[in-house]
Amino acid sequence: RMKAILIPVKEFREAKKRLAPHFPPADRAALAEAMCEDFFSVVAATRCADRVFVISKEPGALSRARKLGWETIVESYQTSESDSVDAGSRYCAEQGVHALLRLPIDLPLVEPCDIEAVFEKLEAAPSVVLVPSSDGTGTNALLRSPAVLFPSHFGSNSFPRHVAEAEGCGARTRVFRNPRLELDIDELDDLRRLSNRLRSGSATARWLIERDIS
Repeated sequence: RMKAILIPVKEFREAKKRLAPHFPPADRAALAEAMCEDFFSVVAATRCADRVFVISKEPGALSRARKLGWETIVESYQTSESDSVDAGSRYCAEQGVHALLRLPIDLPLVEPCDIEAVFEKLEAAPSVVLVPSSDGTGTNALLRSPAVLFPSHFGSNSFPRHVAEAEGCGARTRVFRNPRLELDIDELDDLRRLSNRLRSGSATARWLIERDIS
């Protein structure tokens, strides 16, 4: 009953487009790279998964993953996060993964214990653990067992859609509220809320300091 983490990473230059009114493309790409660096460090410190997979077209993310000894799934193109996650999930299932946790890189407050806690909530298959975004509409963490239990619906109102999918296939469904997992980065106000809460010396904290965001 192999457990794994799947991390989809959008090309840095294509990330965080909702911040485009406030930051030029180079700054947004640098933010995505900083969050990737920080998040990978957190995942590397967890002890809850047998394997970690990164699916991406982004060379920087793929190189960092390989240096950590993780497995990479190289995309030739990216159409949507749901397509990436579902393709990665099928690949993981073929590798024998039974329970698969999808996590995004833009969770700047997450700690290893938060990720481990998601796996602790998992029941016997078929089962699902979902962590909503802070506003209750998005899905910040999604753990499925089996790994390809139902298709992904990331984007607007993904959380109720994922709950409906889980219930529709008769899965044991747990909603796990965790304030660090629930905070992701989409808007300028999200960055401002982080200014005094990030780990000192983290790449994301340096990015904020360099741009005087508080």
